[in-house]
Amino acid sequence: MIVSEKFETISAQKSFGGTQSVCRHDSTETGCSMRFGVFLPPQAADGPVPALYYLAGLTCTEENFVVKAGAQRIAAELGIALIAPDTSPRGLNYPGEDDAYDFGSGAGFYVDATEPPWQSGYRMYSYISRELPALLNAELPIDPARVGIFGHSMGGHGALTIALKHPEIFKSVSAFAPIVSPMRCPWGEKALTGYLGTDRSVWRAYDATALIEERGWAGPPILIDQGTADPFLARELKPELLRAACAAKTIPLDLRMQDGYDHSYFFIATFVDDHVRHHANYL
Repeated sequence: MIVSEKFETISAQKSFGGTQSVCRHDSTETGCSMRFGVFLPPQAADGPVPALYYLAGLTCTEENFVVKAGAQRIAAELGIALIAPDTSPRGLNYPGEDDAYDFGSGAGFYVDATEPPWQSGYRMYSYISRELPALLNAELPIDPARVGIFGHSMGGHGALTIALKHPEIFKSVSAFAPIVSPMRCPWGEKALTGYLGTDRSVWRAYDATALIEERGWAGPPILIDQGTADPFLARELKPELLRAACAAKTIPLDLRMQDGYDHSYFFIATFVDDHVRHHANYL
């Protein structure tokens, strides 16, 4: 069991020689109690190990990846810690917070909101890019120089944008079925309007294609898996926009269109080993 004065361990189970825990702490960025999953591989008993953050998608919590992805086996084999945060603040009781699956609870979109009332708590960008890594680097046997990030759908958007803005922290990035350009899809337009207002120029800071145009990416190749049977492919995900942005900047992108796969965790579980190995190659 993880013992820390900075956070509480809610549960801990042995898994593939390591330990899968779920923890809780009081966040200054979100102003509420936040939960996260941590898998520490057996190699962590001997010293700091690389870490891989996973950001989940709409409606999810920290539990989805921990229970459904089946990544602990490969992480134990390769000696990588897995960190799975929640997707939004919980219980702030803002009006409308729980009214829709794609905005509010479970839909933080990994931005720092600027619109009332969301701006005081919906700060998932700063939570993921600053607060949580600082906490876990100080409390766990993690090597802060060897950290990667990946995610699914809304979390794929979060992983891409956070890595592109913080290559000094996140040295590798990949995603499953990411929202590559929230400026150009209904999910993203709704969330960015609600959290950031109507000035679309402000949205560019949270759009992976815009960030690639403006900042580039000097890290290792970006790995993307996308199912061809994903019901959100054409309307919300649009991987061709990321392909075009990377091509224009000659950024290496391994975009794998996986025949017949959908948007579910069956898809993620099928290819999660490839993603963890991808990150292990560079961490």
